[in-house]
Amino acid sequence: MNEVDGHGHHGESQSVFGFWLYLMTDCVLFASLFAVFAVMAHQFNAGPTGKDLFDLPGVAVETAALLFSSITYGFAMVAARGRNTRATLGWLAVTFVLGAVFLKLELAEFSHLLAEGAGPSRSAFLSSFFVLVGTHGLHVATGLIWMAVLAVQVARAPQLTQREITRLTCLSLFWHFLDVVWICVFTFVYLGSMY
Repeated sequence: MNEVDGHGHHGESQSVFGFWLYLMTDCVLFASLFAVFAVMAHQFNAGPTGKDLFDLPGVAVETAALLFSSITYGFAMVAARGRNTRATLGWLAVTFVLGAVFLKLELAEFSHLLAEGAGPSRSAFLSSFFVLVGTHGLHVATGLIWMAVLAVQVARAPQLTQREITRLTCLSLFWHFLDVVWICVFTFVYLGSMY
């Protein structure tokens, strides 16, 4: 293995660095969506407010599922770095389930809001809410698909190599980034809308 062929240590660190650059573009995307929400947060158009609509205990359960999934992904990374394929797959499975629970609860919340007539066309507030939270949800769904693909790759590999660990590391950065974004969503969108 050498640095030129892209499979050595140097190539792996470049992959992680490249992924950090991608995450910075995602930061810009979410910063823009938060800015739009901040501008539209009080544009209710005589419609319902966040205080009228949001179920904080339900959102707290969503939040707990996503935050615990971050912890379990950390355990998957510890297992992967220890070259323990079985434990890596087990923790990835737990992380996947927690992420899927989060996504299911988010979709149920959207469905409930739409059933209440509080869709994105109702007000600028709801439009910015659906775009921000929906974009985060799409990222979580993408992360779950990525996780499933990586789990298959890890399961098929005769042993965990640096290549699989680098891929898991990139997903780890993405998954933890989504947690940070969700903490901001929970704080500024849900809690902020209560006042």
